Amino acid sequence: MASFEITGGRRLKGEIVPQGAKNEALQVLCAVLLTGEKVRIEHVPDIRDVNKLIDLLKLLGVSVREDRSALCESGRAFEFQADQVNLEVLASPDYREQAGTLRGSIMLVGPLLARFGQAVVPQPGGDKIGRRRLDTHFIGMERLGAEVEYKRGAYMVKAKKQLKGCYMLLDEASVTGTANIVMAAVMAKGTTTIMNAACEPYVYQLCTMLNSMGAKISGVGSNLLTIRGVKELHGCTHRMLPDMIEVGSQKGDDLYVPAQEHYEIERFMDGSIMTVADAPWPGFTPDLISIALVVATQAKGSVLIHQKMFESRLFFVDKLIDMGAQIILCDPHRATVIGLDREHKLRGVRMASPDIRAGVALLIAALSAEGKSRIDNIEQIDRGYQHIDERLRKLGADIRRI
Repeated sequence: MASFEITGGRRLKGEIVPQGAKNEALQVLCAVLLTGEKVRIEHVPDIRDVNKLIDLLKLLGVSVREDRSALCESGRAFEFQADQVNLEVLASPDYREQAGTLRGSIMLVGPLLARFGQAVVPQPGGDKIGRRRLDTHFIGMERLGAEVEYKRGAYMVKAKKQLKGCYMLLDEASVTGTANIVMAAVMAKGTTTIMNAACEPYVYQLCTMLNSMGAKISGVGSNLLTIRGVKELHGCTHRMLPDMIEVGSQKGDDLYVPAQEHYEIERFMDGSIMTVADAPWPGFTPDLISIALVVATQAKGSVLIHQKMFESRLFFVDKLIDMGAQIILCDPHRATVIGLDREHKLRGVRMASPDIRAGVALLIAALSAEGKSRIDNIEQIDRGYQHIDERLRKLGADIRRI
């Protein structure tokens, strides 16, 4: 198991190129199963979760070729061809083991069901940030005419007849649930209408890619999607967006983070304490809540951080408290941060990364702390951030992988 050793307190400066979006990658890579023709995907991030999904596609019989000439700091380019998919692999121990360690494996269900009429996926792994139910995915599949059975730790989905389009209202605007249902519906008979669809950029990108493959999806970018089923899809070239979780402010065409000696937390107009809460797109993304919390520890003033969408994502704050941060964990969803304007700097400690976003938040805290910190279990950070140590060293950070 690898760790990061960080000596904090260095001022960072320079330029980096953002990686391709992890959450988009987990969707568009699964979409290659919808056709037997070649699909080229560019700007693919070199991170653990994406690489594990590519290995899973290979296990299913998908031909994968990396275009080495396109390799650059911002990502990679791959050509996929799913013309010899072996469905017998779905019953193999290797498939169960590999798919069970990857949350993104759930995205295989939609395309496998659409093209082959069946899919199997074990209860997927991923971050330990509380319950992440899959009801939206499978209720949507059932509405399209599939049968879903949970047996021996795996979901088995089967269409006895051709999937048939229908009207559905999603009980939650699930990003992965929307994407999975869209991929299942693109070759269903008739028209599918999805109300309360997620409209995050990841879903927009997936729908744009599917339309370039010959799908007929309208309302892209809104929470009302209409999908007219087609008989088959074709190959395409798709370029992924930069990861919006990795970058956060903009100046012209560049993302710009200015250096400031002091940060002050605003209050509401009536003088009450500011609240930062997550929400579905276009609200504040839950993946940046952990980072906002760490930044607040170094600012002047107080703020209530309200993590509404996941029930265990704030439990990493005990590590920040060990570093000297002034935080009151009110309950699993809320934490009050008392920013001390750097009067009392964080101190280096040894800690472990519990999940992707908390891990990178702890890394930011370690970079600003006095002394040496060590972060164990950095495989969690590697799941979502491409060569993060190398890129931070280019900005002047003192960080090494041990």
